[in-house]
Amino acid sequence: MVKKSSGKVVITGAAGLVGQNLIPRLMAKGFQEIVAIDKHATNVKILEKYYPGIRVLHRNLAEDQNWKDEFSGCDALVIAHAQIGGINPEEFIRNNVVATERVLEAAIGSRVPYIVNISSSVVNSMAIDNYTETKKTQEALISSSAIPQVVLRPTLMFGWFDRKHVGWLARFMQRVPVFPIPGSGRFLRQPLYAADFCEIIVSSILSGITGAYNITGQERIDYIDLMRAVKKATGAKVHIQRIPYGVFLALLKVNARFDRNPAFTVGQLKALVTPDVFEVIDWPRILMSAPLLCRRPWPRPFGTLCTLMWCWISSLRISLSYCLGEVFYR
Repeated sequence: MVKKSSGKVVITGAAGLVGQNLIPRLMAKGFQEIVAIDKHATNVKILEKYYPGIRVLHRNLAEDQNWKDEFSGCDALVIAHAQIGGINPEEFIRNNVVATERVLEAAIGSRVPYIVNISSSVVNSMAIDNYTETKKTQEALISSSAIPQVVLRPTLMFGWFDRKHVGWLARFMQRVPVFPIPGSGRFLRQPLYAADFCEIIVSSILSGITGAYNITGQERIDYIDLMRAVKKATGAKVHIQRIPYGVFLALLKVNARFDRNPAFTVGQLKALVTPDVFEVIDWPRILMSAPLLCRRPWPRPFGTLCTLMWCWISSLRISLSYCLGEVFYR
């Protein structure tokens, strides 16, 4: 348990979706000593600009770059770094496994008393790809340490500073005349609002709760309906077009021959169509000290669609303002 405003919190991968939403919530709770570590130069600059009161380090955790001393006096460590996309297996191993081994070495050496282990719902997925397998290894590495911890496994997240998931797709929609959907598009998604997930992290730090929890979005929506909701929320004029799965797969393979860092990969396509249904627990009651921020303010059957639109309208303006001038985000 960390006392309000008196504890030191270190966040790895702090300049991504989770970190950008978590830091202002920690500050709102009175935390004054926050150390944010990330290797993405552009995102680190954004952190430095909007949160000048915290310590921000541009470091690669897979390398010894004079960051381990930052764990000294740490009361809670939030492990949020992860390689999500790409086609090079070595990058996933380096950023999800090697970096985590180094972080744990530093945490154990500095006697960090508590960890928030941000895993992923993919550890329970039927999919087999670089991200899934290295996230399983990452979770196991952290869990095997003797440090008390809570393991949180979120599903696909959306919200402010979403630049890799639904946010990337939203920007892509606004820049192309046709948005392709593989096959029928009837692939179940259980999206989670990032702000709610970060409230769980804050509550966990304050309570010191332990155990493993599947943090699944409370409502189900098919991928094609999710994209239609994003189209309405952003006002995009794009035409959503279904494409046979085999054709979509072939196009991705051809694209990968010319683009060594594609925005969407064959592995991600296979993960998209994997028929996973993730467990839904009552995490608002179990883990949150504050009410849900993403509620369904409209009656069914329009609840999921309108909730997503409501959250996106309230957050997308800020997110897009950070991304002006970008056509694609890697």
